[in-house]
Amino acid sequence: MAQQNFYKANLRDLSFLLFEQFHIEDLLSKEPYADWGKDEVLAVLEESYGWVQKHLGPINSIGDEVGCKLVDGQVKVPPGFKEAWKALFDAGWRTLATEAKHGGQGGPFTLAMMVEEFMSGACTSFNMYPALTQGAADVIVTFGTPEQQAKWVPNMMNGTWSGTMCLTETQAGSDVGSAATQATKNADGTYNLKGTKIYISGGDQDMSANIVHMVLARTPDAPAGTKGLSLFIVPKLKLDGTPNDVTTTGIEHKMGIKASSTAQLAFGDNGACVGELVGSVEQKGMSQMFHLMNAARIGVGLQGLSIASSAYLNALDYAKERKQGSSIKNWKDATAPRVPIIEHPDVKRMLLDMKARVEGIRALAVKLTMHIDRHNALEKAGSSDNAQIDYHQGQVDLLVPLLKAYGSDQAFLICATAIQVYGGAGFLRDWPVEQYCRDSKIFSIYEGTNHIQAMDLVGRKLMQRGGANVQAFGKDVATFVAKNKDHESLKDSIAILGQAMEAMTASGGKFLQWFGGGKMELVPSVANRFLEMMSETTIGWLLLEQAVIAEAATGKLAADHPDKAFYAGKKYAAQYFAQNVLPGVAAKAQLIAREDRSAIDMPVDAFV
Repeated sequence: MAQQNFYKANLRDLSFLLFEQFHIEDLLSKEPYADWGKDEVLAVLEESYGWVQKHLGPINSIGDEVGCKLVDGQVKVPPGFKEAWKALFDAGWRTLATEAKHGGQGGPFTLAMMVEEFMSGACTSFNMYPALTQGAADVIVTFGTPEQQAKWVPNMMNGTWSGTMCLTETQAGSDVGSAATQATKNADGTYNLKGTKIYISGGDQDMSANIVHMVLARTPDAPAGTKGLSLFIVPKLKLDGTPNDVTTTGIEHKMGIKASSTAQLAFGDNGACVGELVGSVEQKGMSQMFHLMNAARIGVGLQGLSIASSAYLNALDYAKERKQGSSIKNWKDATAPRVPIIEHPDVKRMLLDMKARVEGIRALAVKLTMHIDRHNALEKAGSSDNAQIDYHQGQVDLLVPLLKAYGSDQAFLICATAIQVYGGAGFLRDWPVEQYCRDSKIFSIYEGTNHIQAMDLVGRKLMQRGGANVQAFGKDVATFVAKNKDHESLKDSIAILGQAMEAMTASGGKFLQWFGGGKMELVPSVANRFLEMMSETTIGWLLLEQAVIAEAATGKLAADHPDKAFYAGKKYAAQYFAQNVLPGVAAKAQLIAREDRSAIDMPVDAFV
């Protein structure tokens, strides 16, 4: 199959987010980012985008067609993947935000996540392997002993070894607390593991010399449920190079991300699988794994964004070039010239809908990662401003389920819209959007299904710190609305944002009533709807903030400045979202207030 590279990204939008909306320059040239300035940040974006165009974009469609193969117990990756793996770690892109003491460059997390967007969008399947490796290494850095850090982390950071996370078991699924894999302590302090894990991304491959599995297991006397789980470091090969009784029993044949080996792994079939406890205390496994899962959930949101963005940009280019039909202005004239389909109102609507959602989700992602960077900067500086430290961490906790769930749900829908723009061509493998659509479906399922994200939001995150986090969020939105309520061209849209925030707040109050009023069963029936409401309110706010910035910037530009079109796009995207999506927040609030019990009360045997 011939190599094709369809990947596209909008670097101007990234620089807008960094330096015009969220002002990352406030953190640069001082600890912990003392070695980073604006020039370095922009250079990384340019160079990494060029790198993925050369190394990852061309192998995306090949990976989809060839997929992974299990041959004599060893997974074989598609052509080009081994070369890309080596080139990636030679280039150092994976360690942009890793501390120097662990072989990294100590850059802002926000910048690393922008590069992650490029990596994932160019070839999602490939990027699964190094992303999970870094996540596993970060767990050892955070919770491992100094000896474990020295033993495992360097080779994971430089790509000699890879890493995975092993949670899921056949009988448990998302119910991780039902995991049955056993870990029995040996006299030398190591553990023998016995059990099977399924759906393990990157569970086996032939790119790295070893694979370091992070395995959740239960010691013999541990209590039931998640509290009894411990986390273990279990390499595929022991340090002396001999097999460690870890067997790949199969790989899944999937709808998408076919070049990411989703493996079934058996640990200890021969009673000789040896691992070591992460850290020194048993039954800390879930808190340790949540550190990895939190980062992974941000990563999944970025996966959704990356594919949705490229799908939109490809559809945009196609719509500008594809001529079909005459202008609506000449609809009665059969001899009128054919026009590019972007001139047709419904195609423009679809494109604007995709643009608003893509740029809004990207703003949500950067809002979240900038909270992480500001939190880290305060902590590294030894700040005594605990209120600000708690504020930034609280906003991270609140926004993670929004990015993961809304970003992944929308990715699939945006890709479907992109196919619609192409028409019949979009259904063909000649164009990239059908693969994007297939690849994106998994995002709403793994790393905690999106219903799990919604229940995490309404059942835990809204009440964290006594509700202080969501109150701070509401105050931020209210401050923006109050400041800009009389904006000459945006005041109507900003008023709709205020109404959406009020509706969302009222629905949050309903949850409190249900939790305390014997109507607990109503909560999961509408949790997903509330997550959509909060996500759309957040995105509406951030898009309108962009529009305010763009309007002010436009007035300072010459008539022929190329940024005029860019800023106009920001205004129209914000207005479209406010006028067409935000009103749905109030409508969803009305649905929640009805307390409809149809799905709850319907007998199981009525589903026929």
